[in-house]
Amino acid sequence: MLMSTLPFASASTMVFSMKTPSFQSNSLKHCCIHNCYNHHPSRRLALFQLGTAIPQSQLLGANAAKLFGAERNSIEDGKSENIATAFKEQDALNWVKKDNRRMLHVVYRVGDLEKTIKFYAECLGMKVLRKRDIPEEQYSNAFLGYGPEDSHFAVELTYNYGVDRYDIGNGFGHFGIAVDDASKTVDLVKAKGGKVTREPDPVKGGNTIIAYIVDPDGYTFELLERKPTPEPFCQVMLRVGDLDRSINFYKKAFGMELLRVKDNPEYKYTTAMLGYGPEDKNAVLELTYNYGVNEYDKGNGYAQIAIGTDDVYKTAEAIKLFGGTVIREPGPLAGINTKITVCLDPDGWKSVFVDNIDFLKELE
Repeated sequence: MLMSTLPFASASTMVFSMKTPSFQSNSLKHCCIHNCYNHHPSRRLALFQLGTAIPQSQLLGANAAKLFGAERNSIEDGKSENIATAFKEQDALNWVKKDNRRMLHVVYRVGDLEKTIKFYAECLGMKVLRKRDIPEEQYSNAFLGYGPEDSHFAVELTYNYGVDRYDIGNGFGHFGIAVDDASKTVDLVKAKGGKVTREPDPVKGGNTIIAYIVDPDGYTFELLERKPTPEPFCQVMLRVGDLDRSINFYKKAFGMELLRVKDNPEYKYTTAMLGYGPEDKNAVLELTYNYGVNEYDKGNGYAQIAIGTDDVYKTAEAIKLFGGTVIREPGPLAGINTKITVCLDPDGWKSVFVDNIDFLKELE
């Protein structure tokens, strides 16, 4: 949308890498960043440090290629490796298209969990779906959204004990929330002491009424005036350095559908919407390319999107084939049976793929 007007700070290529983020204030002694797939083995849900990758050979080894039928009897001896790779990639594409994928939740860090929960509930109408406190690991989680997690996109808020501030950077753009009346929501935000950065008004070049607000931690929310929808939490916007490259990656490796692309030469930016279903019924990923900007500061606040899959092993192989980086090899988490794999897209944005059946068991 109009987020291209934000100033851009200089950025290193992988600011949001797997290195421990540097916190401000009194945060230095709290170096572990947690989410629902990262805590002590005695806990039922997540148990690993995302920065620790298991060697590929340990989980996949020489059998990895067989996942997509790359080793075919029909490939005669002496054929070039390019032919074998072509077969492998086509099998991967076919499988990815058939995989049952859905955006499950988005993870980010906040400095005051209860304050943020109150803001989301009172101003945005979200409901608390579940909460947990992990004192031995010094963090807490809260999941919020507009419906059950087995069928709706949700927010996973993470509070690390003693860390009251995060650097959001300029790579993260905003979350999108569909509302019946943008003006009414903005008035409510103002009444609750919230910050409004754009008053309700038609988007330039269109008719949709939009507004921008900022939550207590500095995360921007775009309010989109729409008809009632089964998924009000409708967008996650991230900035990328090469839009064509990103579109190609998310279509092939993630199996997302390109829903629309809009170029705005007057304002020097282009946006692309991708997802697993139409925008009026599903949460989508909005990628923004600002002319001439190739790198962004990802900060240490925004973390990742979690996506469901029928097979994390095949998912990891597809990600590698189509330009992504697997930073946590596929397999079950220590102590529980939940299977996951973690990857980075070409711009360094992180995603976690979770086995569909295992995810539903977690919700039980």
